[in-house]
Amino acid sequence: MRKKQSVTIYDVAREAGVSMATVSRVVNHNHNVRPDTKEKVLAVVKRLNYRPNDVARGLASKKTTTVGVIIPNVTNDYFAALARGIDDIAEMYEYNIILTNSDGNSQKEIQALNTLFSKQVDGLIFMTNQLSEMVRKELQTEHLPVVLAGSVDAEQQLPSVNIDYQKAVYAQVNQLIATGNERIAFVADDLELAINKSFRIQGYRDALAHAGIPFRKELLIEARDGNYQAGYRLRHRLVQQQATAAMVSNDELAAGVVNSLTDHGIQVPDQFEVVTSNDTKLTEITRPSLSSITQPLYDIGAVAMRMLTKLMDNEQLTTNNVLLSFGLKARQSTKSREV
Repeated sequence: MRKKQSVTIYDVAREAGVSMATVSRVVNHNHNVRPDTKEKVLAVVKRLNYRPNDVARGLASKKTTTVGVIIPNVTNDYFAALARGIDDIAEMYEYNIILTNSDGNSQKEIQALNTLFSKQVDGLIFMTNQLSEMVRKELQTEHLPVVLAGSVDAEQQLPSVNIDYQKAVYAQVNQLIATGNERIAFVADDLELAINKSFRIQGYRDALAHAGIPFRKELLIEARDGNYQAGYRLRHRLVQQQATAAMVSNDELAAGVVNSLTDHGIQVPDQFEVVTSNDTKLTEITRPSLSSITQPLYDIGAVAMRMLTKLMDNEQLTTNNVLLSFGLKARQSTKSREV
């Protein structure tokens, strides 16, 4: 078989009877071209099926108009909602997205970073469960603009977009206290993650202290895999600790908890209340449906991408750490506060 010949900018210029510089201005949407010339060039571009070489353009302009996005789990509704916001704003500012999955593993994050660096991306949106020192050093080496989305940097060295997780958990645990709960478990996949250790657990402890309820370390409960099955297996431990409510760090984990309780004859919310943190679609499809902290997930992604466009254009950010508003959504897994 004959190998297909690629069409070059030279071919388009020759066919259209114009200079290569004119073709370049047309395909790069430079308005400094006469309308009739532009139409002639575009007609040739269409006829020859010419596609500009993004790599070559990047070498010439020192910009690839490409952004790398590292996501811990592409199947997780929380991160998928953030990615949608990122993609829409990237499209608005004419950036392409390269999406990579890291499985929340530091070694895979390093591999993903090296892959994106080799593609000469102009900037990075980083979503991670935990920003490791290894990853931090890798980011510092490349000197690329980086923004964290829905991920915390305990050292506050990198720009980020989040909600105030400490205040959100404080508000949600207060509601559990208001319905008569004193033995409230805090459930997370990893209690040592910065988002839990430095923010959520502090909000949990603040709410207990404000109500005069003693903090009990045994009610900090870890479910290492952080998935539905891990949540389902926690029922025995929650009952053993005589908990009457649980504040859970993610929706899949919370779905496992609530289904295990109901499957084993524990009535939710009459005998046990469950609240969760991310308000993804899982909260609405469990029975009973899950009360949750609400987050503007799409907006977190969109704002992070807008911040990155500013950094890539060498603009100054008005603030490095953006906190968007949160809410509390009551559903069937909690009692009414009048009870």
